[in-house]
Amino acid sequence: MGKIEDAIQQKEFKDPYNKVVVNLLYTHSYMVTSQNGLMKPFGISPEQYNVLRILRGQNGVPTTVSSIQERMLNKMSNASRLVEKLKIKGLVERTECPSDRRQVDIVITEKGLKMLGDLQLQVESANREMIHLSEEEVHLLNDLLDKLRG
Repeated sequence: MGKIEDAIQQKEFKDPYNKVVVNLLYTHSYMVTSQNGLMKPFGISPEQYNVLRILRGQNGVPTTVSSIQERMLNKMSNASRLVEKLKIKGLVERTECPSDRRQVDIVITEKGLKMLGDLQLQVESANREMIHLSEEEVHLLNDLLDKLRG
């Protein structure tokens, strides 16, 4: 991918803070495009993949759409719409919550678990190919990104 200046054909930035924001936004787009390509053959989006991973982490315990929304990577995603699309594909089940009929419980299906299992090795491999850093650099980058968010 190279330097951000080359990628967006800009000679210089006003300051390093502006450069890091542009660099992060550009890199985010690069990573999302890569993930879209990886998940397209499975018929899901990265956001739907995120929902499935959240549900798998529940270990069979039902959860609500609002709980899924709180845990999503992209807070702007419409969790209700994503869950509905996953339900149509048979990857999740929605049932009325027995203690509160206004709530809907969501669980991942066996088909959803199988899809995640099939995708997991591909995602892990793609992550290693996409991130051109040593393991030490990856740890440092993670620390820096955590610090950046405060």
